[in-house]
Amino acid sequence: MTSRLLLRRAHALRRHLPAAVAGEDIGVHQARVATRRLREAVPVLATGLRGSKAGKARKKIRKLTRALGAVRELDVTLHLVEELMQVQHLPRPALEELRRHVIQERDRRREVMLARLETVNTDKLERRLESVAEALDTSTVEGWRQVLSARVRKRAARLGDAVLQAGQMYDPERLHAVRIAAKKLRYGLELAADSEVKPAAPMVRRIKRVQDLLGRLHDLQVLEEHITLVQSSPAASRPGMHERLGRVAGHVEAECRHLHAQYVMMTPAIQDVVEKVGTTVIPEIEHPRRRRPLKMALSGKAGGRVAAGGRR
Repeated sequence: MTSRLLLRRAHALRRHLPAAVAGEDIGVHQARVATRRLREAVPVLATGLRGSKAGKARKKIRKLTRALGAVRELDVTLHLVEELMQVQHLPRPALEELRRHVIQERDRRREVMLARLETVNTDKLERRLESVAEALDTSTVEGWRQVLSARVRKRAARLGDAVLQAGQMYDPERLHAVRIAAKKLRYGLELAADSEVKPAAPMVRRIKRVQDLLGRLHDLQVLEEHITLVQSSPAASRPGMHERLGRVAGHVEAECRHLHAQYVMMTPAIQDVVEKVGTTVIPEIEHPRRRRPLKMALSGKAGGRVAAGGRR
């Protein structure tokens, strides 16, 4: 099972990386998510393995994540600008100037991304991941459960602490800390869910709702930074441009405050997730329930189908 967990994530990276290199925004996003899932899986699943080259694979995966990150952020910023262009009362000239700025920055960062990707030998990375998978197939060690349990426990505690630190004040840095803690916990819980720890799946869905809300809030805050950059550029010296950009900034700020209010209402649910991770998910990671072997019904009536309750 552990080798399947690893290879599934490796295949996802191989599938999405060509689209990322081609500059497709969805490809960049999916490839980056695939690297993050691999970065979660490799150190956990490779616990106790010798001669698998897992450490070298981790370094290459980290380089891929970093290479893809900057372009992904600008893709999201560009989408937000185009979304604002559909708001009738916002000044079009300011949004067009902002869009020009974001596109230029994205093109510049894409060149950096491609240069960094060239330094990563993806064929060698794939061979190393296959080496880890082969070692997993022959290993009888299950130390990965204790490692995953410790990770999930620590990350749940960090999320709980980050929520308490953020409180109910609108503090972008502390909210960003909550978002990062939620994201890290989610990747750990995804690995648990994929390893058939059933209570983990609903926790993943609940954490994802928090992460999506805080993710949009963070993206809007990044957009605010770009608005400030355009306001300080020569383009803002044109008559009325600075004021128009200010109106766009005010609209973005208002949405940030609205999202923050939604987040505050979600905080009791987040703390509930943190508590239930400790009481339901971690015990089953450490002591998985024994499952019945799948029975096959090959009678004439069944027609070769899996018996009731089996997986398709």
